[in-house]
Amino acid sequence: MASSAFSSPCLQSQFKSLRKSSKPSTRRSFFNPITASVSEKPTISNLPETVSPTESSKLPLRKIPGDYGLPLIGPIKDRLDYFYKQGKEEYFKSRAQKYRSTVYKANMPPGPFISPDPRVVVVLDGKSFSVLFDVTKVEKKDLFTGTYMPSTDLTGGYRILSYLDPSETKHGQLKQLLFYLLKSRRDYVIPEFSSTYSQLFESLEKDLASKGKVSFNDPGEQAAFSFLGRCYFGVNPVDTKVGTDGPTLIAKWVLFQLAPILTLGLPAFIEEPTIHTFRLPAFIIKKDYQRLYDYFYSSGGSVLDEAERMGLTREEACHNILFATCFNTFGGLKIFFPNVLKWIGRAGVKLHTQLAQEIRSVIKSNGGQITMAALEQMPLMKSAVYEAFRIEPPVPAQYGRAKRDLIIESHDAAFEVKEGQMIFGYQPFATKDPKIFDRPEEYVPDRFVGEGEKLLKHVLWSNGPETEHPTVGNKQCAGKDFVVFISRLFVVELFRRYDSFEIEVGSSALGSSITITSLKRASF
Repeated sequence: MASSAFSSPCLQSQFKSLRKSSKPSTRRSFFNPITASVSEKPTISNLPETVSPTESSKLPLRKIPGDYGLPLIGPIKDRLDYFYKQGKEEYFKSRAQKYRSTVYKANMPPGPFISPDPRVVVVLDGKSFSVLFDVTKVEKKDLFTGTYMPSTDLTGGYRILSYLDPSETKHGQLKQLLFYLLKSRRDYVIPEFSSTYSQLFESLEKDLASKGKVSFNDPGEQAAFSFLGRCYFGVNPVDTKVGTDGPTLIAKWVLFQLAPILTLGLPAFIEEPTIHTFRLPAFIIKKDYQRLYDYFYSSGGSVLDEAERMGLTREEACHNILFATCFNTFGGLKIFFPNVLKWIGRAGVKLHTQLAQEIRSVIKSNGGQITMAALEQMPLMKSAVYEAFRIEPPVPAQYGRAKRDLIIESHDAAFEVKEGQMIFGYQPFATKDPKIFDRPEEYVPDRFVGEGEKLLKHVLWSNGPETEHPTVGNKQCAGKDFVVFISRLFVVELFRRYDSFEIEVGSSALGSSITITSLKRASF
């Protein structure tokens, strides 16, 4: 997964001027296989300096509203609003209402003294958001985390794939290496997932029986990291010098990268000077990172061999594989699996029964086996997973720097963006655009069944539309289809074992905290 990794819900009133919509109601099944293209980057020639709106759109050209305030003072004021006085959702919503526009100017944290220029053009609706995926119009160099870039001391001295623009040679090599890893280990995904998560659920059942309730997050993270190690490299990190410390080591390392754009729930007078004004020094976690690196270097022999054949050094490849596994994939699962439990859990027994019936009947008709073909026959399960990605995308923030003067369009107007300006999109607003989705604030589990498939192009969690696939020439998450696949497996494993479950939901710095209070074993 890409970009900074924390998310939360927003209000439909964010788009008061964008109320009316008309959506399909009949539905048919849809399935995306795990695929990845290694096609060449698109050739760009004779690009115009300005891209104008199409003649047929006839949208009025409007000056981008908003302002950045006084130097130093404006960015700090906006940072305080973002983290403490308003919070993320209200920060964006209040400005959209004030300017009567889903496109406007604002400052994005961290600002002084970490980011050199916090000024961005904010895009919040589903139409304008799409410009962030067009690498012919926006550059993606060194802006994975936004208006600042963490020290490369945290990644072995290398600019990792996530920070490379597709125009850079290393981007194509490194992304192709990830495609190789995913394809070479695809036969291990289902058996390793089934084995790992069967053990997890058995452990949760025992703790639930003895304690009356059990936290999902910590054991869920341990299972996720063990699964990735076994699936990708055939080596469980628990059986190495990493032991059971993997999730903790990763959490500390990620914190040092994302601290400038996080709030840990501490008072502003503590967080502002410690994590929002100055970078945490990388040397503090050097030994922790080395433990992770040693695991990947010793376990990733075949993929590192392939890297050398591609012209990469083993060291650079290893740092990139570590980042892709720990930051992108593990970080995504750390957030998304609890979110799936939250949304499906809150939906209630009726949905649970429907999912259990669909999943078990398909498995039975496929000889008791879980296969990709079997998953293709579970439209409600697939839709329920997609809807969780839509309503609370694990990667809410996207950035791009305009390569030239552009005209971007919202539903209501067109806006000129100058070359070099940073464009920022807050995805939970775009994927809850009421001009695209009916009942956008509601979790509708069958939204993408049947004709609802047409709406998948507006599910954007992977740094691109769900209907498109990652290539070496774009910035869509290399493991996009892998993440969707294992998220489906998670729901399948859950409902092949249980008729229903009950949860309590809390919050954490990176998503939801889930406590399981009931697991009803399968009765049919």
